[in-house]
Amino acid sequence: MSAHPLSGSVVAVVGASGELGSRLARGAAQRGAHVVLVGRDERRLSCVVEAVPVVVGDLADAALGERVAATALEHHGRLDGVVNAAGVVAFGPLADTDDAVLEELFLTNVLGPLWLTRRVLPALSNSRGFVVQLSAVVAEQPLPGMVAYAASKAALTAADRALGRELRRLGVDVLDVRPPHTETGLAGRPLAGTAPRLPPGLDPDAVAGRILDAVEAGESELASTHFG
Repeated sequence: MSAHPLSGSVVAVVGASGELGSRLARGAAQRGAHVVLVGRDERRLSCVVEAVPVVVGDLADAALGERVAATALEHHGRLDGVVNAAGVVAFGPLADTDDAVLEELFLTNVLGPLWLTRRVLPALSNSRGFVVQLSAVVAEQPLPGMVAYAASKAALTAADRALGRELRRLGVDVLDVRPPHTETGLAGRPLAGTAPRLPPGLDPDAVAGRILDAVEAGESELASTHFG
């Protein structure tokens, strides 16, 4: 992966109303990036970074990427990077997991990111930009009681690895990020089930900073072992 200095770049952060996404957006802005905030909660987005473009939408909307690219081009004339920090989780045995939960896990964690990437590629290829996808440690270490969630994150990681090779000819880099459990509160908001007892998670500020460092340094992936 090439180094991508953030100063002066235009970066869209999807899931910017969440705990980790908001930190990624603020961190990118502090490093000099022009950010575009993308998320479902307009009120929360307005509190992340002041006076920047906002796109209200959900990864379940296949056309979200078109609006993200159009907004970046309208306000800044380019799009240099997309960071997808949106995601959902569910817990419990597969036998007890409703079909609708399985569908939503894969819609948000796999299909949505692929739809998003497809639609921002023309803008990113023009700028020889980058895509960052937030996968999870369970893509490497799947656990019982998280079968569907682990499968969705493993699918995203597999897609990222293939895309990294596929997009080389376009000059677009893909960074797959698989942080260990991080204190974002996501485990307390599952689609179904109850989270098992988890050890204390990583500091989301530290995780966001590590991800932005990797973008600027041109690291090709961030496995769980690359965090503190």
